[in-house]
Amino acid sequence: MAGIGNLCLAQQDGGLPTTSAAGSAPGESGVSVFSLRFRGGMHFSATTQQHLIWFSSPVRIDCRIAGRILRHEAPAGSLAICPAGADCGADAEESVDALLVAIDPGPLALAAAEGSSLEAQLNECLRGYDQGLLDLARTLVSESAKDYPNGPLYWNEVAGGFIGSLVARHTSGLENPTRGVLGKAVLGRLRDYAVAHLDEPIEVSALAEIAGRSPFHFSRVFTRSVGMTPHRWVVHLRLQRAIELVREGRSGLAEIAARTGFADQSHLSRWARRVHGVSLTQLVV
Repeated sequence: MAGIGNLCLAQQDGGLPTTSAAGSAPGESGVSVFSLRFRGGMHFSATTQQHLIWFSSPVRIDCRIAGRILRHEAPAGSLAICPAGADCGADAEESVDALLVAIDPGPLALAAAEGSSLEAQLNECLRGYDQGLLDLARTLVSESAKDYPNGPLYWNEVAGGFIGSLVARHTSGLENPTRGVLGKAVLGRLRDYAVAHLDEPIEVSALAEIAGRSPFHFSRVFTRSVGMTPHRWVVHLRLQRAIELVREGRSGLAEIAARTGFADQSHLSRWARRVHGVSLTQLVV
């Protein structure tokens, strides 16, 4: 389970659980899935830099998150959510089948910001149920287990739907908003400026001036608020617009690259494959 971080998994005999699916498709979805079978018992503990979303088979289980403990009879598909950085764990004395979805905080923060939910925090959950999330998780596991038969683009779209559903149904705003973060109005002005100047160089200093901050302080605050650096956010907007233009089919790739601020067609193509895991032409579908 490379990339998850500080994570301990064990079944009754002390060995690792059986894994029938693991990983993520090419691209930068920020979502990985794991299908696990613990025989005779389960132990799980973690403090990771990723959000962990669990779904389990029916089981009597002890769960804990940040010092809170709950012993309960979990029904099939039971949901537990451990936000990044929280100490969490679970123990059971019987066999368990589980789906684990690991999510990088950055894509979730970006989805929240694009949905006008800046500073949305993923809610801790010791016991819950969400059929929509469960269905999406099962689709991701199926794709992973079969080596992504529908391709990276399909995977990334389902992963994006999973993140969007989490933001919509399992986040909340902070009771005491954090100092040193962007406000919705400021982010809106930054987006308007960037979209209007996609075909030009967009300097961090110009964005910082709009936000009324020094470039150094702005970069730190922006990354904390949106989940990526200002430069990567501008690339994100450029690529969004480029894909729209490709799908419209009225311009060649060289022209689209120029209109969206990429150095050339090759530069645009490299970013498309890096982020979405497929070529630009495949994104037209």
